[in-house]
Amino acid sequence: MNDKAYIHPNAIVESQDIGEGTRIWAFAHVMKDVVIGRNCNVGEHCFLETGAIIGSNATIKNGNMIWDGVKLEDGTFVGPGVLFTNDLFPRSPRLPEAKDRYQGTDWRVPTLVRTGASIGAGAVIIAGVTVGSFAMVGAGAVVTKDVPSHALVVGNPARIVGWVCKCGNRLCFEEEQPKCEQCGSLYARTVFSDGLALSEVRVISIR
Repeated sequence: MNDKAYIHPNAIVESQDIGEGTRIWAFAHVMKDVVIGRNCNVGEHCFLETGAIIGSNATIKNGNMIWDGVKLEDGTFVGPGVLFTNDLFPRSPRLPEAKDRYQGTDWRVPTLVRTGASIGAGAVIIAGVTVGSFAMVGAGAVVTKDVPSHALVVGNPARIVGWVCKCGNRLCFEEEQPKCEQCGSLYARTVFSDGLALSEVRVISIR
């Protein structure tokens, strides 16, 4: 373990792969072989299961459980009490009728939260989805399908209600090339279709 990481005396940290500058607070439990990058913050009463991967500069607030198969890329934010899952058809592995299913790992469905994305308090992330880079999931949302980069989603099931800048400010598309009022980044919107009308936001320049 990196000796420049801070581990609270009341935390249980079994992993040796904790990056420099990361802080893990009281009553958190980080299992063996969890990977946590540099300069992260893991709040109180968090549980990180073997197989979870956390990038650098991530913030995991109090009361989160990050399961095997969940990957949080660099700079992600997970608010208090977010619920991740990793099995779409769960049974108890101790149930005799289901034990054969759990002999391997084919049951595990990975989830990916891409760089800079934020997930609000109490959101539910169904196994197998990808939350795109710099997307924002509102508090209490139930995410059942992929979230495009920079999208703002709310509700149950989560739906797109807007778009957000890398800095977190909500974008307005009244202009052809909207500019973030907070940081000055410029964006363009592309509408494409595969049977549904979808929108995508991409950065075209930064001040």
